[in-house]
Amino acid sequence: MKYIYLFLLALIPLVAVNAKANKQTVVLSCDLHCQGCCDKVMNNIAWEKGVKDLQCDLKTKTVTVTFDANKTDVPTLLQAFNKIGKPATVQTPSEATPAAPKKQETDAETGASTPN
Repeated sequence: MKYIYLFLLALIPLVAVNAKANKQTVVLSCDLHCQGCCDKVMNNIAWEKGVKDLQCDLKTKTVTVTFDANKTDVPTLLQAFNKIGKPATVQTPSEATPAAPKKQETDAETGASTPN
């Protein structure tokens, strides 16, 4: 009997390793007009299966969703947005905010500018 307990005790770490979440993050563009729109998204999408974190940005009209890829996927999330009347699209990297321009330094000896 004690061998069975030892065997089961040895299986616990193996099960814990296999149950690890496969987290992914996606940025979605959504037509958000006001704080009420953000609240609607937060109150509904947060309860979708697999959603781990949800951030709504009213200024850029984007929603950042972190989810467990073992439980849901992007098309399912897009369907959830459609269901609440806030259609969303996946934001491509070119739509993201542009990076800050690089500053140029001036060489003290020559006076020539060198990019960082």
